[in-house]
Amino acid sequence: MKRQTMSESAASQGKTSQFAAECWFDDACILDMDYFVKTIAGIKAKGVRPDLVGSIIAHYASKWLPDLSGDAIDKGLTNFVESPESVTASWMKKRFFVETLVGILPPEKDSIPCNFLLRLLRTANMVGVEPTYRAELERRISWQLDQASLKELMIPSFSHTCGTLLDVELVIRLVKRFVQMDDVTKTGAALIKVAKLVDCYLAEAAVDANLSLSEFVALAGALPCHARITDDGLYRSIDTYLKAHPGVPKQERKGLCRLIDSRKLSPEASLHAAQNERLPVRAVIQVLFSEQSKLNRHNDWSGSFTRSPNSGLEARCHSKREMNAQQTEIRKLREDVLRLQSQCHAMQVQMERMVEKKKGFFKWKKLGIVHSLKSVGEKIEEEGDGHGDIGYGRQTPTDMKTKLVKGKTPARWRRSMS
Repeated sequence: MKRQTMSESAASQGKTSQFAAECWFDDACILDMDYFVKTIAGIKAKGVRPDLVGSIIAHYASKWLPDLSGDAIDKGLTNFVESPESVTASWMKKRFFVETLVGILPPEKDSIPCNFLLRLLRTANMVGVEPTYRAELERRISWQLDQASLKELMIPSFSHTCGTLLDVELVIRLVKRFVQMDDVTKTGAALIKVAKLVDCYLAEAAVDANLSLSEFVALAGALPCHARITDDGLYRSIDTYLKAHPGVPKQERKGLCRLIDSRKLSPEASLHAAQNERLPVRAVIQVLFSEQSKLNRHNDWSGSFTRSPNSGLEARCHSKREMNAQQTEIRKLREDVLRLQSQCHAMQVQMERMVEKKKGFFKWKKLGIVHSLKSVGEKIEEEGDGHGDIGYGRQTPTDMKTKLVKGKTPARWRRSMS
């Protein structure tokens, strides 16, 4: 009975403290910025948990600056407070507000949600805060980039020197800084989440016609190879980029497709890649060979599994319908490989013929001239045999040379010799 009374009193105290905190939130939002900074400093001195301090700052900032609330992203950037002051004065006030918030953030890693920091960075880039404050925000965001959402990461480019709609260079910096973190802070699960986030971001940014190939490759290659469990997302982003940029040269398409590990593609993605006309032929053949090798390994494994004494478990794992479907897919892939090989062989033969034709052009031309000269000589010879010496009055030195080569001496030349 005594323990129940103590638990009830503790619960009532917890509700009272929570109610007092909520009331303090509402009262603090009315106070000015200087008093709020002093209040946060006093709270930190008393040893309040950093996550609670961070929630107080986020709540206060959302009340004073609606741009920092999650709903304001879809509605667009709003003014600080609807007032008759000029746009310049409003932006200067926003800049001071953002710089003050960055200065009082708790130094602990997970004290502030990553999405709030991204919204704060968006506003900071818009109003043009000092580079030191932007660098601090980027550093804190890179710590917990695996907690970011795609919606908050799509920060517009407010710089007039950047041609893209999204600030791709900012995301490249964030990803590179995240990869450079030590393995103690950066877990494998966090790296996988960031890889999925980057692939989704690339698929959205690839639609922009102003996105250069170097920026795309820099962001796609910022992550190590082991970060992606599957390359389906990367393949989708590359296909989107090639669709939006049809003028990419063939050599650069090959370099872009080298980012994809065909062994990490799912059967659906491999089938799509095998029929994709935007990919180079070498990339398609590599995908087909990888898929065929995976199917062969799967068949070897299933064959060894069938020979095992545990036949009941094998029957549960592989039904007859699944095996028939796999065999059909294997036959289809083999037909595609043979078709591509025949096409490559035909193209190679055609190229060899073109090279031989260019090499033998002058040779055949020379042989044609000699043949025509021989025909003319034989014709003149026939005329001379049939009409005596009549035809020799019109002969040229070339005709005489032709008849000498044949071993026949003109009759007039024989009479002069004798």
